[in-house]
Amino acid sequence: MAEVMAMETASRLGIDLSNVDWDSIHLPPGEDCGILSDDEDLNEGDPLEFDGGFSNIVVVDNIPIVPTEKFEKLEGVVRKISSQMGVIKEEGLWIPIDPASQKTLGYCFIEFNTPQEAELAKEKLHNYKLDRAHIWAVNMFDDIEKFMNVPDEWAPPETKPYVPGENLQHWLTDEKARDQFVIRSGSDTEVLWNDARHLKPDPVYKRQFWTESFVQWSPLGTYLATVHRQGAAVWGGASFNRLMRYSHPQVKLIDFSPGERFLVTYSSHEPSNPRDTHRVVLNIFDVRTGKVMRDFKGSADEFAVGGAVSGVSWPVFRWGGGKEDKYFARIGKSVISVYETDTFTLIDKKSIKVENVMDISWSPTDPILALFVPELGGGNQPARVSLIQIPGKEELRQKNLFSVSDCKMYWQSSGEYLAVKVDRYTKTKKSTYTGFELFRIKERDIPIEVLELENKNDKIIAFAWEPKGHRFAVIHGDSPKPDISFYSMRSTHNSGRVSKLTTLKGKQANALYWSPAGRFILLAGLKGFNGQLEFYNVDELETMATSEHFMATDIEWDPTGRYVATSVTSVHEMENGFNIWSFNGKLLYRILKDHFFQFLWRPRPPSFLSPEKEEEIAKNLKKYSKKYEAEDQDVSLLLSEQDREKRKMLKEEWERWVLEWKRFHEEEKSDRQWLRDGEASDEEEEYEAKEVEVEEFLDVSEEVLFDFGQE
Repeated sequence: MAEVMAMETASRLGIDLSNVDWDSIHLPPGEDCGILSDDEDLNEGDPLEFDGGFSNIVVVDNIPIVPTEKFEKLEGVVRKISSQMGVIKEEGLWIPIDPASQKTLGYCFIEFNTPQEAELAKEKLHNYKLDRAHIWAVNMFDDIEKFMNVPDEWAPPETKPYVPGENLQHWLTDEKARDQFVIRSGSDTEVLWNDARHLKPDPVYKRQFWTESFVQWSPLGTYLATVHRQGAAVWGGASFNRLMRYSHPQVKLIDFSPGERFLVTYSSHEPSNPRDTHRVVLNIFDVRTGKVMRDFKGSADEFAVGGAVSGVSWPVFRWGGGKEDKYFARIGKSVISVYETDTFTLIDKKSIKVENVMDISWSPTDPILALFVPELGGGNQPARVSLIQIPGKEELRQKNLFSVSDCKMYWQSSGEYLAVKVDRYTKTKKSTYTGFELFRIKERDIPIEVLELENKNDKIIAFAWEPKGHRFAVIHGDSPKPDISFYSMRSTHNSGRVSKLTTLKGKQANALYWSPAGRFILLAGLKGFNGQLEFYNVDELETMATSEHFMATDIEWDPTGRYVATSVTSVHEMENGFNIWSFNGKLLYRILKDHFFQFLWRPRPPSFLSPEKEEEIAKNLKKYSKKYEAEDQDVSLLLSEQDREKRKMLKEEWERWVLEWKRFHEEEKSDRQWLRDGEASDEEEEYEAKEVEVEEFLDVSEEVLFDFGQE
C-alpha cells in the first residue's frame, strides 16, 4: 500500500523514481520523516509491543461470579481497586456475561491509558485478595495471546554450532601498553588510543549517531554501553560489535554492577493523572544473557530518598560484596532492603528496619554496609553511624553523634578506612562547624578517631582519600583562596593516630583528583577559578608544575596514573575539546572539538600480579625500564626527524614562494618603469625629484542675474 502511494505521489509531482539516487538522500538528525531505519536492526526482535496493540490491557481472573442485579456493584468494586494503578479508559472495563445463565464468567478485561500503568496493575494486583474465595490472577492480554499460540506438539530446539566469540580483552594486549578513551562531539562517537609518545590520539573506531544520549564504559572496561529509545546495548571486542541488547523503552539512566555481571536500567514516565507522581521502571539485566533478573515498578515516591533525578536518588541500587556482585541494597521509608543476587530476593526474606535512615554506603571490598540515621525526636535521640555485616545483619560498630546538621561518608578504595564528615550546629544553632570521625575498619573492634581542623569553623570544600593508600586531602577555608591540608592515618611514633603532613596556604582550588596509583594529586580550580591546575607530589610534599586549562569542566586520570585529561564540554561555547597531560604536569597534546560532550578513559581490570611481585618490580624498575627507555629514545629520534622534515618542507615552501615573487617582480619591471616616467631603478633614493606645473581647466558657466529692484 505504501509503495503504491509513493508511486502515485511521484507521478503527480513528475518524478522518475528510477533515476533517483537513494544513497544521496539524508534525513535531518533525529528525524525519520516516517521512514523506518534499518540501521543495525535495533528494533528487530525487541518485545516492545505486539502488533495487536493490546499492551495496555490486563486480564483479571477469579473475580466473583454474580447475577445481573449485582453486576453494577461488582463493576464499581473492580473499578475502584484498579483505578489506583492508573487511569482506566472510557468504556475500558469489560466484564463478560454468560448468555445462558446471565451471570458473569469470573474474569474481566481492563484497558489503561498507558502500557506502564497496565504493567503496574499486573505487578500490584496479581494475587490481590478480594476475599477468602477470590484471589485475583492478573496477566497482560498480550501474554495470554502469546501462550495461546504455543504449538500443541513439542519440538526439540535447533542445535546451533558453536562459534567462538571475540576476545573482549584484546585491547589489554597492546604492545605499546597504551590506554583507550572514548569521546563524543556533535553526532560522532570515537574510541581512540592515547599515543602519548607520538603526542597525538590514534583512532580505533568511529561511528555517527552511535547513541541517543550518552555512552558509558563498564567498570572493568570490557563493554561500552550505548543508550537508545528502545533500550540499551553493549559493544566490545576489537571491532566493537554489538554483543547484547536490553529492551527498556525510554531508558534514561544505566548503571553496571562493579563486577560487570548486571546492568540496571531506569526510566520515568509521565502519569495520566497530573496529580500523581511519575511512574518509575527499573530493570536488572544479566549482562551476558540479556535476561531480566528482577524488575521494580512503582511511583517515584517509593524510590525518592534525597537525590536529583526526578526526585529519585541515583543510583537507586548500591552494590556490595566487592567484584563478586553478591548483594545490592536500596533505601525505603525507614527500611533498608538488601537483596542477594543468587536468588534476587531479600536476605532472610525481610528488610532491615531502621527508623528514618537517610544514607547507606557499601565498603568497596567487603560486605559491610555503613548507614547514617539523623537525630530523632527533636534531638532526644542522637544521630548515628552504624556498620552492618551482611548477610548476618550484625552491627559491627556504632557511633552516636550530637547536634548534627549533615553527614557524608567516604570509603577508602581498599576498604581499610571510613571517613565520616559531620557538620554540627554551634550552641546558638545559628551556624555550623565540621569535624571528621575516622573508622579503622581492619583493626580490632574498629577504633574511631575524631579529627577537627585547627580552625574548626573552616568550611570544608572537598575531601578525597588517596587510592590504596593511608593519606587523605582536605580543601578548607573561604574562597577565593582556601587552604589544602594533607593527613596520614599513620604517624612515626604511633601507627594508630592520624597526623597532619602539611598545609598549603591560599590555593586557587576547589576540587581534588588523586592519581589512581596514589602519590600524586591534581589540585584543580574549576568553575569560578577558570581551570587552574597544580600537580603535587605528596611523597615529597612539593609542587611539580602549575598550569591552566581555561574554562575546564572535567578532569579524569587514566587508569594507570600516567596521564590525566582535562576537558571543556559544550557547557561553554568556546574552546571545546580536551588536553592530555603527563602525571607531572607537562602538556602533551591538545585537541579541539566543536560541541564536545564526553571524555571517558577506558577502565582496566585489576592486575593479576601479587603485591609481592609488584613490590619486586618497583625495586628493580631500572632493569625493566631499560627496554622502554630505548623505545622512548627511538620515538624521540623519530619525532625529531619528523620535526626536521617539517621545518625542511616549510623552508623549501618559503624559498619557492620567494623565487616565484622574484620572477613576477621581474616580469612587471617594464610596467613599473613606465609608471615612473622612465625611471629604471626600483630604489627610491635614486629617484630624481622634478617639479611639474600642471594647468587645469576646471569649469566655465554663465548665469543671468535679475535685479528685482528695477522696473
